[in-house]
Amino acid sequence: MGFINISICLTDLKRCPDKIKQAANGKKYINLCLAERKETGKYGETHTLFVSQTKEEREVGNEVVYVGSGVEFAPKPVTHQDINNAPVADNNDDLPF
Repeated sequence: MGFINISICLTDLKRCPDKIKQAANGKKYINLCLAERKETGKYGETHTLFVSQTKEEREVGNEVVYVGSGVEFAPKPVTHQDINNAPVADNNDDLPF
């Protein structure tokens, strides 16, 4: 299982103050979308982050507000070749049990 390390430009979030909602607990929230990029970015970004839009906003062609990007990290799977190339364990069994 991997993870995606993202960076958010808080300055760009100011472009859409109407999207920031205050909840009953007094905290402020914004809905964001994280999408996989078609091509890897200049700095290795594999994902892009933007402010969510309603169906109506998408239908009228409102501008997408991009606020960040991310890089996906996934563990490298172990192959048979990795196992075959692993060093042989020392047979010096000096454990007391």
